[in-house]
Amino acid sequence: MNDIAKALNLSASTVSKALSNSYEISEKTKKLVLEYAQANNYRPNLIAQSLKHGHSNSIGIVVANIDNHFFSQVINGIESIAYQEGYNVIFTQTHESYDLEVKNVTHLAHRSVDGLLISLSTETQNIEHLQKLQEQGLPIVFFDRVSDEMDTHKVIVDNFKGAYEATVHLIKSGYKNIAHITSTANTYVTRERLSGYTQALTDNGILINEQLIKYCELGGRDQNEIKGILNELLTNPVKPDAIFTAFDRITTVTLGLLHQLKIKIPQDIALLGFTNTVLADVLNPSLSTVYQPGFEMGQEATKMLISLIKTKQTVTDFETIVLPTQLFLRDSTGKK
Repeated sequence: MNDIAKALNLSASTVSKALSNSYEISEKTKKLVLEYAQANNYRPNLIAQSLKHGHSNSIGIVVANIDNHFFSQVINGIESIAYQEGYNVIFTQTHESYDLEVKNVTHLAHRSVDGLLISLSTETQNIEHLQKLQEQGLPIVFFDRVSDEMDTHKVIVDNFKGAYEATVHLIKSGYKNIAHITSTANTYVTRERLSGYTQALTDNGILINEQLIKYCELGGRDQNEIKGILNELLTNPVKPDAIFTAFDRITTVTLGLLHQLKIKIPQDIALLGFTNTVLADVLNPSLSTVYQPGFEMGQEATKMLISLIKTKQTVTDFETIVLPTQLFLRDSTGKK
């Protein structure tokens, strides 16, 4: 602005008001300033503007991986509301790393985002980095992977019911030795889906076999970890006749590894898992899945966050929205 002011022999204040279309500046001066700015490729400093006005009209997003089918659908839902409401979005990925999550959150805070939407990494147990920002006034909304240690709005799916219905389907289809491959044990989602699986077994008179429950400490991002788990299950004295997988990446990797091991699905082992892959119908065999409403989750979380950003009052009454899952039955869980 100082360069424009010097070139046009105007004050910096006049240039600033002209660029802001202020009523205090004549149309002739506005036209002069705007034409010069356009000719010289002037762009406003967004960071400076956010400091001046107290908002940046941007929202920070933290997810595990944007190439995950579920998270990509959540992101589409976030964008559909954010852009409609005049907000830009800044996406970051944790790759299931706690350290990277802390770095991303810190970076977004330094970018002066107006609010934060976050799905915790599988490594995250300490949320002090989020609690401090909330105490400083940054609106934060959790989705999918949430924490009970912080009071704020949250959007989740009915993880228990989704896992329960999936396991009951396998039992009703004739499978009795149902293995469960899930993520690291410390996450809310893992606990809820494990609880649904074990309750379904108990309600149908099947004893829980701890040797059939396997945890992926790396959250499914290491194929060799899942390969090792499958080898353990296949050499178990009680070999599974079905596998219920609890996360998107674990499900699709397990399907591929079973093919590599020449295991027929569902003749040798049935497979059913949480995944939002759009390829479920065309896989061989077509994959029975528990589907999460990712797009709707992104929309609801964004609406909640924008409501927090816009409110003039301190919010102490927070809501948790629980969205239903859908069970889609396909060839990978045919009758035993």
